[in-house]
Amino acid sequence: MADYSEKEDLKHIEADSGSEGHEVERGRQQSVSLNNNVSARIQNPLAGIPRSTLFHNVEEFARDANMTEHIPLFKRGALVAQNPPAFESVEELEDGEREALRNEVLHKWRQPRSLYLTVILCSVGAAVQGWDQTGSNGANLSWPDAFGVPDSGPNSTAYNGWIVGVVNSGPYIASAGLGCWISDPLNNYFGRRGTIFFAAVFCFVSVIGSAFSQTWQQLFITRLLLGVGMGAKASTVPIFAAENCPAAIRGGLVMSWQMWTAFGIFLGFCANLAVYNVGAIAWRLQLGSAFIPAVPLMIGVFFCPESPRWYIKKGRYHDAFKSLCRLRNTPLQAARDLYYIHAQILEETAIIGRNNYISRFTELFTIPRVRRATLASFVVMLAQQMCGINIIAFYSSTIFVQAGASTLTALFASWGFGLVNFVFAWPAVFTIDTYGRRTLLLFTFPNMAWTLLAAGFCFYIPISSKAHLGMIAFFVFVFAAFYSPGEGPVPFTYSAEVFPLSHREVGMAWAVATCLFWAAVLSITFPRILQVFGVVGAFGFYAGLNVIALVMIFLWVPETKQRTLEELDYVFAVPTRTHMHYQLTKALPWWFKRYVLFRKGAPLEPLYKFDSPLYEDMDKEVRRASVAPQH
Repeated sequence: MADYSEKEDLKHIEADSGSEGHEVERGRQQSVSLNNNVSARIQNPLAGIPRSTLFHNVEEFARDANMTEHIPLFKRGALVAQNPPAFESVEELEDGEREALRNEVLHKWRQPRSLYLTVILCSVGAAVQGWDQTGSNGANLSWPDAFGVPDSGPNSTAYNGWIVGVVNSGPYIASAGLGCWISDPLNNYFGRRGTIFFAAVFCFVSVIGSAFSQTWQQLFITRLLLGVGMGAKASTVPIFAAENCPAAIRGGLVMSWQMWTAFGIFLGFCANLAVYNVGAIAWRLQLGSAFIPAVPLMIGVFFCPESPRWYIKKGRYHDAFKSLCRLRNTPLQAARDLYYIHAQILEETAIIGRNNYISRFTELFTIPRVRRATLASFVVMLAQQMCGINIIAFYSSTIFVQAGASTLTALFASWGFGLVNFVFAWPAVFTIDTYGRRTLLLFTFPNMAWTLLAAGFCFYIPISSKAHLGMIAFFVFVFAAFYSPGEGPVPFTYSAEVFPLSHREVGMAWAVATCLFWAAVLSITFPRILQVFGVVGAFGFYAGLNVIALVMIFLWVPETKQRTLEELDYVFAVPTRTHMHYQLTKALPWWFKRYVLFRKGAPLEPLYKFDSPLYEDMDKEVRRASVAPQH
């Protein structure tokens, strides 16, 4: 059979599930429900299938995908995918293939150049996002006066404060209202790369337009256009990275979105300082300079391989295999991943079936497995705005001026915040796949709460004291240091991986729209909150929101580390009540015994029962059995 038609989307998989899917089920002792996984079992869709049945299924798959020349390779890949830690016992493997599989554990960062090129391009896309955010930070000190709407000083009014807030919120209003939601049809028709190119064009043109604005209304319109690109890009780039990366290092590579967003924020603050003394056009240059990182993004995106999972969704298995061959070290690893993804999607499609854009959106709230991912992504994205980071990212210069700093000093203090935000994002590269997404969040939120509260209380220090500005800046920097390795990288990484393939675009659009909608609310309201609450009250308000976010994360956000995107179907099939009951009756008492009563030997019963091994189990197995030199 020739390659499936793109217009058929996932129909080919649904059709196959009637034949091959039943054969797979006959090979299993028991199947786990993807909607109501009350036993919290995580199942490998290939586990327990007799070798003869497995080979028959592989042959059917290869014939349907017009890839019969690769049947021996796919058979070896299926054997490895069926029980990954036992690959040493697979007699059919060649020596070079065994060595490559060992290196997945012994040298997990030894990946093909195309994979790292993809990650670099995704990083450039993130830098665009960060630079766009901070261009307005420094410009806020001058453009309101230039357009006759000063929001501070003797001529300021409440009306002007709302105008400044609305203009600053323009990108987030457009992102949440339009940019995020058009990413689904754009991805459907043009793929991940085409959508990223579309977004980069908007990010390039709109910031140039903002630099030439003559009224605040024109500036607002260009900011809205920027939001269209920001929303589509933020909804697609993390998915693109997540779908291309191996499970063992997916978190570390996908979190590059936040790390390089932080770098873009830092570059934006650098640009603000660089043009500080150029006169009345300084704010125009601060806004317009964000076009710089959009250029390499537009040019470079088509040098990256397209997402193999997007090709699979379109039935283009041959293209998916070629893409995986560029993203993995050997054809065996590409064949293993291709067949494993195909097998899991058969099960996923049996639950979800066919759908269109409207039904996919409604199913975010109606299909139990998808609804739990929707809730979890909503929580982590909302928490990013609740934590208060963007009151610093958007208005740090304004806050430092209110603390008694000069304009130049305020820009330098904001630059220091950007530097801390970027530097402390690096540890998450190594901790997000070891300690996990959930652990990082639970550790950092209490610390963000007290540091934000401390920064607010420092405003009570007499302004004549040198400690006044110094202590405010210090606690703002400490706040950023806790934010950067936790709530900074986790939300976009987490949201890009929790949805099934059929709902990944619209699910990510929902998550990013949630984040940017509340960013818009924050941007609009914070100038007014400052006027009404004062700085201390505003900081105290957001410290309280950190505590609320901590409780929400504890109850509703499952861990996702070191599982493939397909295996997460089983994690999110666990009912929310089961997850909450475990956290309140098992995890919380254990934490109290372990860290309050200091009982190091206190046991904790795990929530999930893995039929297939965790990556760390495979790590131990391979290191014990491997005869390869260990460095």
